[in-house]
Amino acid sequence: MLSLSIATPGTAAIFRRGSASATSTSSSFHGVKIQHQVSARVSAISSPGKSSVVMMSKREAELKDIRSKTTEELQEEVVDLKGELFMLRLQKSARNEYKSNEFRRMKKLVARMLTVKREREGEEGIGKRLSRKLDRQWKKSIVPRPPPSLKKLQAEEAAEEAAEAAKSAQKNPPMIYLFFCC
Repeated sequence: MLSLSIATPGTAAIFRRGSASATSTSSSFHGVKIQHQVSARVSAISSPGKSSVVMMSKREAELKDIRSKTTEELQEEVVDLKGELFMLRLQKSARNEYKSNEFRRMKKLVARMLTVKREREGEEGIGKRLSRKLDRQWKKSIVPRPPPSLKKLQAEEAAEEAAEAAKSAQKNPPMIYLFFCC
């Protein structure tokens, strides 16, 4: 329910969360008092629901999966994910369709993997300074390669071309010419 009345700016009531009257709110703007009813769903919206619990367990499962990998596997995965991020940036700059949430997801996944890698180095007694030096050496040793999504795309394109070639061969069978010579 919405009601409108004229009031001075100082006389308007201010609604705060947790106040006794959770059924109505009012505010004023340049002497106009606006009052409307608020349903009880406001408290349900502001309180954390079951979704955050599901996300936490999902993240924990993801971390368990990351921790089960070896350091070399983690490094390979980081290189692949950074290649995927590069491909996403290319898609974005070319104004192609892309999923914007993939940027955040991939960046967080890379950060988690690098964190696990650093934790392992800490357990081995490798200091921060030596760790950075090893990281620089590792980055220099990376051989550039296409990300898995690009490999998949190239394989799909090759399959399509092969299918087109097969179709065109079926439609236009090769002509066999027989020449008779006397």
